[in-house]
Amino acid sequence: MNRTELIPTIAIILFVVFALGWFANWLLHKFTRVSQADLGELDNMAQSLHEAEEIRDQAITYAQQREAELTNQLSQTEAELSAAMDGLQAARQEAEELRAYVEQINR
Repeated sequence: MNRTELIPTIAIILFVVFALGWFANWLLHKFTRVSQADLGELDNMAQSLHEAEEIRDQAITYAQQREAELTNQLSQTEAELSAAMDGLQAARQEAEELRAYVEQINR
C-alpha cells in the first residue's frame, strides 16, 4: 500500500468512526432524553419538597415556642410549690409551738 492509497483509506476509516460516534451519541440522547411530562413532575416534586421544608421549619419553630412556654410555666409552678411548701412548713411549726404552749398552760 502506497501513500496515495493510505490517505483515502485513513480518511474513510476516520469518517466511519466519526459516523459511528455520532450515531452512538444520537442513540444515547434518544434513550436518555427527559420528556416534558417528567420535567413537570420533577418541578411538582421540587415544589412539594420546598413546601414540606417550610412546614417542617414552621413546626420546629412552634415546638420551640411551645417548649419555652411550658418551661416557663413549669418554673412558675415550681416556684409556687416551693412557696406553698415553705408556708406549710411555717404553719406546721407554728401549730407545733401552739400545741407546746397549750400543753404548757394545761400543766
